[in-house]
Amino acid sequence: MTAKTKTMAPKAKTSRSKTANAKQTSAKPTSAKTRKVTKPKTIKAKATRAKTKTTKKTERRAHWGVALPFLFFAGLACLFWYALQTGDPSRLPSALIGRTVPDFTLPPLEGLKSEDGAAIPSFDARDLAKGQATIVNVFASWCVPCLVEHPMLMTLAEENDVRLYGINYKDAPASARRFLGRYGNPYSRAGADASGRTAIEFGVYGVPETYVISGEGKIVYRHVGPLTEEAITTKLLPLVQQSKSAP
Repeated sequence: MTAKTKTMAPKAKTSRSKTANAKQTSAKPTSAKTRKVTKPKTIKAKATRAKTKTTKKTERRAHWGVALPFLFFAGLACLFWYALQTGDPSRLPSALIGRTVPDFTLPPLEGLKSEDGAAIPSFDARDLAKGQATIVNVFASWCVPCLVEHPMLMTLAEENDVRLYGINYKDAPASARRFLGRYGNPYSRAGADASGRTAIEFGVYGVPETYVISGEGKIVYRHVGPLTEEAITTKLLPLVQQSKSAP
């Protein structure tokens, strides 16, 4: 019995060794399998984080794209506010003050006629440099401030010996004719600026705007916004009279 026991002991040891090796062998594939499963999850997580960052950047750019126009108009509004607070809207910066008017030619306002039925002609840059000062008013039928200042333009044309020309800005001819037919036409000449190009060349910020052009065709005064009685009596008329009295 003793001999048998001694003989079987090594077998038990061998069995335990095989069992341990089997466990080690079975553990290795499990570890490899774990690594294979974990790696795609890690890559997916990184991809998700990268996608999130890209989305946030896109959202920030989109927000700036929406905000920039508002910031631009806010800056422009501040500029207008400053000019109005100073009591002289013409103080808004203009690179053309003292310079010759830009070269332009405007078609006549389609269908616009005088009281006697004659077609009202248009004008161009050469018409503003014939020795007589001209007041040029930029207007539109859809412009509410234009309606506010219109009675002053009518009085200016009826009670003063001035040349008053109009530039109809980005307007439908039929709408412009209705506007002038209802409230009166103060313009001896009127041109249609359907594209707004001529107004841009003059440096127009927005309608209405009024310019005094000297007899030499130079811009000597600019009023932004609806005309006021003060602007007419202290600026427009004295400059027109000065041009008349010049040799």
